[in-house]
Amino acid sequence: MSPTGFDAVPVGPLDHVAIAVHDIDTAADRYRVLGAELTHREVVAGQGVEVAFLEVPGTTTIELLCPTNDESPIVRFLHSRGESLHHICFRVADIEAALAVARKAGVRMIDDVPRDGARGSRIAFIHPEALGVLVELKQPA
Repeated sequence: MSPTGFDAVPVGPLDHVAIAVHDIDTAADRYRVLGAELTHREVVAGQGVEVAFLEVPGTTTIELLCPTNDESPIVRFLHSRGESLHHICFRVADIEAALAVARKAGVRMIDDVPRDGARGSRIAFIHPEALGVLVELKQPA
């Protein structure tokens, strides 16, 4: 039991920081100044995004998110906020268990059940009103 009176969502280390962008190639070039190297790229059709993962040596991963269609939530995000931080992501060993703890604690969620993410992962998002920023929980494949 945490000092707040409920169990903490069992998160592991930071997995990545995600940034919404208009063009992945242009953004990836900008992050080379940090020594970032593009290591993976794919389209996640169910979310309407193309993602690219950039590894920054000795630190963390940056995920670039670019909309693939006009219905993508990233389109609205870019329109209202421009290219900027979209979310932070923590790894979890068991996403179902993490969601159960979040529900029990009354955490406002975007996803009540996990959905498919990049690299075969299972993901769920905590609403930004709960923590001040959009947080992704990710169970790697």
